[in-house]
Amino acid sequence: MAYLFAAFAVVWLAFFAYNAYLVRRLAKLEREADLLRSYLEERGS
Repeated sequence: MAYLFAAFAVVWLAFFAYNAYLVRRLAKLEREADLLRSYLEERGS
């Protein structure tokens, strides 16, 4: 039964680690999109 709990914990830890990775990656993409948007607005004016 201890192995089942350990496997369960490892799966949840992997899930949260992957989720944190995706959140950081999304934040970086949003910053890049904002930079591109501001660049295009300046270039268009």
